[in-house]
Amino acid sequence: MTISKVDIMSAVKLGFLLSVVFAFMVVIAMAIIWFVLDGIHVFSQLQGLLETLNSAALLEFMQYLEFGRWMSFAVIIAILDVVLLTALSAVGALVYNLISSLVGGLRISVTDE
Repeated sequence: MTISKVDIMSAVKLGFLLSVVFAFMVVIAMAIIWFVLDGIHVFSQLQGLLETLNSAALLEFMQYLEFGRWMSFAVIIAILDVVLLTALSAVGALVYNLISSLVGGLRISVTDE
C-alpha cells in the first residue's frame, strides 16, 4: 500500500485542530509556570533586587510580569501558533505531494488481524 497523495484541505483541517489543542496547552502551561514562579516568590525577590539597585527603568519592567499581561502574551503566542501551524500543514501537504510525485510516495504495510 502506498500513500501517493495527501489531500491539502484534510491536512489543513487536521493541522488546525492539532494547533488549537497545542495552543490551549501553551496557555495552560504559561499559567502554571506563572503560578509556580509566584509561589516560590521569584517575582517578589526580583522586585526587591531591582529596588535595591534603585533602577526605575527596570522596575517598570515588573509590570509586564503581572498575571494579566503574562496571560495576554500567552494568548497572543497561542493565536500566532494556530495561524502558523495551520499554514505550515498546508505547505507540508503540498511539499509531500510534490516529493511523492517524484519518488512514488510512502510505502506502508497494513495487516488485518
